[in-house]
Amino acid sequence: MITNDDRPTVDADRWLHLYENDCPAPPAAELPALTAELAEALRHPDPDIRDGAPYVVLRTWIRRDVIDRPLRARLGSVMAARFADPEVQARTFAPLVLDMIVGRGDLDPAWLDAFRRWYPAETDLRGHDPRLGWLHAVAHGADLLGSFGLHPDVDPTSMLDLAADRLVAPTDQIFAQQEDDRLAQGIARTLTRPELSEADAVRWLDAIETDFAAGRRGAPTTAAHTSNAMRTLRMLYLLADTGVRTPGDASVLVRPHHAEALKRRLAEVLAPVFQTA
Repeated sequence: MITNDDRPTVDADRWLHLYENDCPAPPAAELPALTAELAEALRHPDPDIRDGAPYVVLRTWIRRDVIDRPLRARLGSVMAARFADPEVQARTFAPLVLDMIVGRGDLDPAWLDAFRRWYPAETDLRGHDPRLGWLHAVAHGADLLGSFGLHPDVDPTSMLDLAADRLVAPTDQIFAQQEDDRLAQGIARTLTRPELSEADAVRWLDAIETDFAAGRRGAPTTAAHTSNAMRTLRMLYLLADTGVRTPGDASVLVRPHHAEALKRRLAEVLAPVFQTA
């Protein structure tokens, strides 16, 4: 069984060898232990391990169904638990692994609940750390938000509301490594769900409009989270106009449903923060 207390040593040379040889499948009897080692690698403080060959091997084995559904379910539960981990790199790489799993169509409501608790509450929003490497809580979370948003068993309005919660949460961290683009993409993917009504497609913006209005009252400068939200919504406007790539066919751009209504509402929400004194 994979648990957060089982911390196997990561054999970096083994994973590099597998990566260099097209990630061959191991004997079935070895797979649970190797998956546990991969799970450990994806929380490792060394970015060359966490974001290197083990990441590619894990992604490949999940895509090829080497790691089957029962083992993916166990791995997903480990990742959901990591949203409460004291180590930032463990928290911020958990959504990347869950994105691999949810993207295969798997779903456990407990994973969704854990993600919803973590995403708007995460306070370490640095994109990159000199020692830990890429952290990217907002961007990695955005990818998972988009995968949950596309899953037929997840209410898409809950993911739109979650995106709004993330954007209005106060922070001093300015998005500097395209986190705004990634979050806009996750939102746009969610907005391609055909069952969304026009009202559903724009209602989540009310909370951001309210936050913008509160920030304008007597504020001499734009708050970091307001700046982040403005840039995210601008990119979303562009994606509503041109379309967004979804996992089904990355070569095809799909426009969100109710794109024209969405663009009108985005323009309304953004207009006041562009006004000059």
